[in-house]
Amino acid sequence: MIRMNGEATSFGTAPTGVSRPGAEWWRPAPPPGARVRVRSAASTDAGETSGGTAPFVALLGFILILLLAPQALFPVLAPFRLALLAAVGGIGAHTLDRFLAHRPISIVTPEIILAACLAAWAALGVPFSYWPGGSISLLLNLFIKALAIFWLIANIVSTPARFRVVTLTLVIASVPLAAVALVHFASGEIAPGGNDVGFGRIVGYNAPLTQNPNDLALTLNLLLPFSVAHLIRARGAVTRAVLLGVIVLVATAVVLTFSRAGFLALMAMLALYLWKLSRSTQRHWAIAVVLLALVALPLLPGSYLGRMGTITDMRSDQSGSSQARWGGMVAATGLALKHPFFGVGAGMNILALNEARGPLWKEVHNVYLEYAADLGLPGLALFLALFWSCVRRARGTQRAAAGVPGAANLYHYGVAVEVSLAAFAVSGMFHPVGYHFYFYIIAGLALALGTLATREVHPVAD
Repeated sequence: MIRMNGEATSFGTAPTGVSRPGAEWWRPAPPPGARVRVRSAASTDAGETSGGTAPFVALLGFILILLLAPQALFPVLAPFRLALLAAVGGIGAHTLDRFLAHRPISIVTPEIILAACLAAWAALGVPFSYWPGGSISLLLNLFIKALAIFWLIANIVSTPARFRVVTLTLVIASVPLAAVALVHFASGEIAPGGNDVGFGRIVGYNAPLTQNPNDLALTLNLLLPFSVAHLIRARGAVTRAVLLGVIVLVATAVVLTFSRAGFLALMAMLALYLWKLSRSTQRHWAIAVVLLALVALPLLPGSYLGRMGTITDMRSDQSGSSQARWGGMVAATGLALKHPFFGVGAGMNILALNEARGPLWKEVHNVYLEYAADLGLPGLALFLALFWSCVRRARGTQRAAAGVPGAANLYHYGVAVEVSLAAFAVSGMFHPVGYHFYFYIIAGLALALGTLATREVHPVAD
């Protein structure tokens, strides 16, 4: 028997060999003979496991501030350090709420333990760093904050309703990010040095995660799957049209950044969705998606395909960035092999690379080599273990929710998180963002979703 704290109370038995009516590619039929109980969600969403609303509101505020940076639009807000206030407020409110309720402050999962071990290993390597002060600054001013948000999301996003609100917030936040990209492209607002590649590259969105076009493409790609998840579950033509418009807008903005990493991540997400469709009864949707992509090809900017061609032919890259990044990756690999245990210190690969190849003052543009060079092979192993554990959480949610009435939303969210993680996995080969918020926000959602699936859908003895 399967019990789910879901949407409506019901019992039923799926006849052997007969698929449940209405089963779709995103909601496979339950196993033959399985009995399914769906219990009312009122107790959960009313606060049985959710805790107070203040920490959740603070978390939403932090996410919006981090993505949209209102202090950049209204400089009068800058002295108030809104992101710090929201983060500290969320942590404080959550801690007080759990203390007053006599409940544990934190869930304890393999992901939480792995993240703590990664932070501890980075701290242990400080005495061996090329610049201990610089490593301490990076850990305190960036990495610990990213881990804190990972922890907050995992602990506070504790009901299906909250998960839905958070993902809708990400969808809404993606709209102004993408719209600004289109405006900059239409107005010809070019980033400094943007013409060095033979054409103009747009200015990014003025926020910490999106200031340059490459980071803007990364952010939009990570958010895009959640729009798809909500589109699949949308009810009503207007809602579907709006969400479809958001998806087209975001995908267009990724293209207009002329980011090669963004293009590869977009293709990886498309391939993953097509693979899932091809394994379902809705294979005709896969054909429709491919045809739509073919129709869109002539609409691409004239120099776009040439820019993407430099991915496989570095010699054709007039800017020299492909060659420089490849050289950095080769040098960083040498650093990891030369300092295999503690590495050169958190964030210090830039200094070590200066020593190895001259004072270029450029960090390695690869998350995996960033961890390997900075924290040694144990640091890389801890990060990869954390990443894979998050992927398993997303896939486990899909398996648990598949075919369970009332659990379709959890299934879609599981797919969205897995696709977003796949986008990061591809983008990570070209971005120096190992200590930043990008991955840890999605990782927090993966952990929160896995916890939800464990609590909401689990076997019960007859």
